[in-house]
Parts: sequence; C-alpha cells; structure tokens
Amino acid sequence: MRWIRAAALFAALAAAMPAGSVTAQEPTSPQPITVVLANPSAINITPVWTAIGENYFAEEGLEVSIQAVNGSAAVLQAVAAGQAQIGQPGAGPTINARANGLDVQFFYNLNPQSAFGILVPAESGLAAPTDLKGKVIGVGTADGAETAFARTIMTDAGLEEGRDYEFLVVGDGGLAVAGFTRGDIDAYAAATSDGAILDQRGLKTTNITPPAFRSYFGNGFVALSSFIEENPDVIEKFGRAVARGSTFAMNPANIETVLEHTAAGNPQEGEDKNFARALTTAIIARQTPPDGKRLGENDPAAWDAWHDSLIASGDLDAPLPDIHEAYTNRFVEAWAQGL
Repeated sequence: MRWIRAAALFAALAAAMPAGSVTAQEPTSPQPITVVLANPSAINITPVWTAIGENYFAEEGLEVSIQAVNGSAAVLQAVAAGQAQIGQPGAGPTINARANGLDVQFFYNLNPQSAFGILVPAESGLAAPTDLKGKVIGVGTADGAETAFARTIMTDAGLEEGRDYEFLVVGDGGLAVAGFTRGDIDAYAAATSDGAILDQRGLKTTNITPPAFRSYFGNGFVALSSFIEENPDVIEKFGRAVARGSTFAMNPANIETVLEHTAAGNPQEGEDKNFARALTTAIIARQTPPDGKRLGENDPAAWDAWHDSLIASGDLDAPLPDIHEAYTNRFVEAWAQGL
C-alpha cells in the first residue's frame, strides 16, 4: 500500500487566559484521520489536497493521512478492517458491499457527475456499445467501479459478458495505451483521468457512453455507519473542509495555487503543468453539483438508478431492502452553512 502523508497542522491556540494568569493552556492535539483512495491520483481528489494546502482540515482540528490502494473493493476492505476511517469507493462496489453485510454509508458525493465512460479509438469506426459485440473491453481492475459501470451499459445494450464480449484487466491510464497498441483491447472503461492520459499519450478516443448513463455519479466518501453515529463531529468537520476545498478550487483565479496543492500530493502528476491543468479543469467540472444540488449531496434518484442497473446487469443478486440506507445527507446543510 502506498502512503501519502499530509500532516494538517492545527491553528495556533488562542490566548484566552484569565487576567494575571501566567500558565498557558495546553494545545489540543489534532485528531488523526486516515482516508483510503481507489488510486493514487491527487488531482482526482483536488478538493482534499486543496483543503490540506489551505489548512482547512487544520482549522477543523483534523490531521489527515491519505492512503492509496488498488480499486474500490480494496478501499472497502480497508474501511471494514479499521485500517482507515474514511474511504472513497464507487457507488457500485458500495452497494455490493452492503449486500454482503458491510454497514457502510456514502456521506459525501464527491463526483455527482459521471466519472466513467467507455472509450474507443477515434478511428476505430465503433460508435455504440452494440458495436462491441465480440470485442474486448479493457478495465483498470476486475472489481472496480468502472467495471460495474461498463457492465451495466453493455447489459442495457443486450450484450452479456462472456458470451458477447470480454473484460480484460490492463491497469489504469497509460497502461491502457499499451493494450490498444498491442491489439489486446478494443475499448476501455475509463475514468476522467484515464481519458486525459490516453489523450496526452497521443491516442485520440471517442466516448461511446450512451447519454442515459452520463449522469451516473462517481466515487465519494464513505465510512462505517457505526463510525458516523459515534463521530458525527468528525464527519461534519471533514466534509466542511472538503466543501471549502471544492469552493476554492472552482474559482478559476485559484488554478495555479490548486495545481501546487495537488502536486504536493502527487509530484509526478504535476510534472506536466499543461496536462495537470487540463485534467484538473475536467475533474472540477465533474465535481461541480448539478443545478439545485449542494456540495456533497446525494441524489436519491441517482442511487435508484445505480441500484436498478446493478440488478439488471447481474452485479447485484437481489435488491437491497432499502437502497436509501446506503447514503446520508445528514451533514449537507451544515457544510453549506460553513462556506
């Protein structure tokens, strides 16, 4: 596992002392929080690294550590094992985890716009999911959110995995370029960052995701329901800092500062400034709530859509008793008031 330490130092203690006192109050130590991600990209979590760089977590009394693992399933395993208090999986894996008895809740929807798409080479002649019959679709991980997303699209197109098409694990981003070059894959289930990498490497692609699926939201922050109930102050503080980070990052005037913050989280991503700027702009657009929604807010209709699609694709054996227990909007109002 790859650790990226982000020590968010707490603000100086106010000198609120009785008159004549000569003894300073002991400072309160910041509360450590471990957040585990499905991949090591810092740009994918621009609001978090912005919150770290702008000391928003510090002002909330939190010391945040970032850990990257491989895929949403590994994120949920880490949360279940107590290796992290907060994780950032996709909706599909979260729903499946709940079906398997893990009482985890989505408390902050970081990517309310679709995070994934099915990409094909621009000159391939492939124009729709139905054109992928008999083809191979590359994915980052076998059990990642992008795989569930692509399977749902293919099922909707009347195509069945193993009979009409195959998935092949090729890895993230740049590794997919090799898959296309060797002829191993005909399409790729990609996150926004993967698409930007393919473009940077000179592979022009076309997104053949049907319009109906472009509103499926992406990864967000989860915690065990028990942790949320026992530590509502931590969830409120964490979410408020992230919302403040989003607000700062959404201001175009702050783009250079934002790039510095994400480069601190992943220096390699920041080496090509033009690429980093283009990817960050795309990520911020994806993380901007639709009209009428607030930062972090979960859309009940979108959860219904995810739930129904997983059942239709066979990724979910049976409906959950109540899909709306998979998320909470309990803290959204407090976050909005903190901006």
